[in-house]
Amino acid sequence: MVTSSKSSRRGLSYAYPRKVKSLKQTYTIKSPISKVWQALTDPKIIDAWGGGPAKMQAKIGFKFSLWGGDITGTNTKVVPEKLLVQDWMSGKWDEFSKLEFRLSEKSGITTVILTQSNIPDSELADISEGWKVYYLGKIKKLLENS
Repeated sequence: MVTSSKSSRRGLSYAYPRKVKSLKQTYTIKSPISKVWQALTDPKIIDAWGGGPAKMQAKIGFKFSLWGGDITGTNTKVVPEKLLVQDWMSGKWDEFSKLEFRLSEKSGITTVILTQSNIPDSELADISEGWKVYYLGKIKKLLENS
């Protein structure tokens, strides 16, 4: 259970549960894994699918930002064309979410398994839809139509 501290009027503090959720989504993209990886990690391609202005490098410890800083975080694990793990935060959150992109390819079709944990309960629906509409959905559209 994740807890947060809250102060009372008397200066005492107590813990209360912070409701968090996780999600898992799978995308199939008719494009080689190298192109999908590039769309996740190359600022020029990120800008092309709509996530810019972006600061990104496929390096462990790199502090990235997307949508001009609306999304920020740090790459915590990078295995080129296989795995990208990030501490990820929306501008209005007070804690990082853990994000994982796991990639595999078969016959020129790349599968991306997205797993995200520690999402504030109140944000789950918007985040889930956002991946489909504004992030991986946009990557899929860009790569399949180019």
